[in-house]
Parts: sequence; C-alpha cells; structure tokens
Amino acid sequence: MSVDPEHLADVPFFALLDQAQRGVLADRVETTTAPAGTIMFSYGDPGDSLYIVRGGAVEIFSKNDTGERIVLETARAGDFFGEISLLDGGPRTASALVVEDLDAVVVDREDLEEFLRLVPAAAFSLLTASGRRLRETSKLLRHSVSRDINEETEDKRTRVMKVADWISEFSGSLEFLFIHLGLFFVWIVLNVGPLSRTPIGNFDPFPFGLLTMVVSLEAIILSVFVLLSQNRQVARDRVRNDIEYQVNLKAELEVGHLHEKFDDFHEEVMRRMSNLEKSSLPRKG
Repeated sequence: MSVDPEHLADVPFFALLDQAQRGVLADRVETTTAPAGTIMFSYGDPGDSLYIVRGGAVEIFSKNDTGERIVLETARAGDFFGEISLLDGGPRTASALVVEDLDAVVVDREDLEEFLRLVPAAAFSLLTASGRRLRETSKLLRHSVSRDINEETEDKRTRVMKVADWISEFSGSLEFLFIHLGLFFVWIVLNVGPLSRTPIGNFDPFPFGLLTMVVSLEAIILSVFVLLSQNRQVARDRVRNDIEYQVNLKAELEVGHLHEKFDDFHEEVMRRMSNLEKSSLPRKG
C-alpha cells in the first residue's frame, strides 16, 4: 500500500525532500510489514528493491566457506538495506532476517530514480552508507574467517594426550630440575658417609645401581610422553598451516570481490548522477 507523506518525513533518508516532493514520492513507494523470524531475502536472490526501516530490526548476515554465520549489520529505524543489488542489478550479496517486527518502506528501481531526480545530492548519502557497510563487511571478514587453533585442537585431546602435554611441559621446567637435584642429593647423602650407617641409609650403596635404574626408567617413560606431545604438536602445526592458508585465500578473494563491488557501485552511482545532471539542464531551443 502507498505511504502517508508525513511518515516519510520521519525517515532520515528522505529528510532532504520538501513536503511536495515527499507527496510525489509517497504515491510511488509502498510499505511492508513482516513478523520476527521472516527472511526478507537470501544470498543470491534477485535484487529488485531496497528497504528503508521505519520500525523493528533486520539482521543482515552472510556465511563464509566454513559455514560460519557472519552478522554484517543490524538495520534499525532510519537505516536501509538491499541497495547494492538494486543499483548494480546483480543478485543479493547477503541475507536479511527480521529479528524484530518490521515496518519498512519498499523502494524499487523506478522509485529510486525518481528520488535521485528530485534530490541528486542524496546519491552521495547512498554511496557513503554503502561504502561504510562494505568497510564494516571487510573488517568482519578479516576477523571472523579465522578458526581458533586452540579450539580446533584442545577440545579433541584424550586424557592420555592431556597428561602427555602436562608431563612434557613440566619436564622442561626449572621446577622439574630443582626437584630432581634435591632427590639426587638426598639419595646420595643417605648412601655415603655417616648417614649410610643409619637405619634409613645404605639402601643403594655406591655406585648407586638402583638410582641408575630409576633414572633410566624415568628417562624412557618421559621420552615416550615427550614424543606423544611432539606428535600432537606436529598435528597442531598442520592444522595451523591449513587455517592460515584458508585465511589468506579467503582474505584475498574477499578483498578482490569487495573492490570489484565497490568499483561497480561507484561507477553506477556516477553514471546515474551524470544522467540526472544532463536531464536537469535546460534544453536549448
């Protein structure tokens, strides 16, 4: 249904229009409502209109190659969405989900041309808002496509692997060294000199065969746990390298795509402004 011109006055996007111009545009545009949970459009759908939110909220989101859901923006009262596909004629570059009951103005291509004919300066507002969204999208993609190496590996460890990691880490610490130095000192003192003649001494006389066997067994057991931990670290590094490759590839593709989209968008807006300027010039003769 058509829009009350007074309702357009509350929309910042139409703030540059005077009352007569709002009346002309109000006869052309329509309003729509949608309850929360409605999908307004999905990625890849044909784009034939943009929406200007008067009430409610719409979540603009996309999914990366790993299936992660990335929220690009939440459009609220005064915001608009869906303008890129309307301008370049391509499919939708994201999906839109109503998260709060929506009341919006629907503007199709002819309505937008009429609006820009009335107020050519509004094209810069449209370009600025879209550029800001593309910038935010680029920032989100840079930070969200990365998987956390700790989450990828830590949660998949078995109890044995957790013990192996702890032992491997502890065996390389100063505490481990000092504990063994203390034990060796006590062991040797109890088996040589005066203390060897006490009831608690002389259980392993020189050349300390029992101590040699204990140290050898400890070395064998520790080496096994260290090798287990190192094998896990190799697998962890493999996952890290795979994630870094995916991040670099994704960033390269997305940056190239965003540059291409922005260039097309800028070219389209400049072309439309040029046409509007030519149509506004007085005809000779």
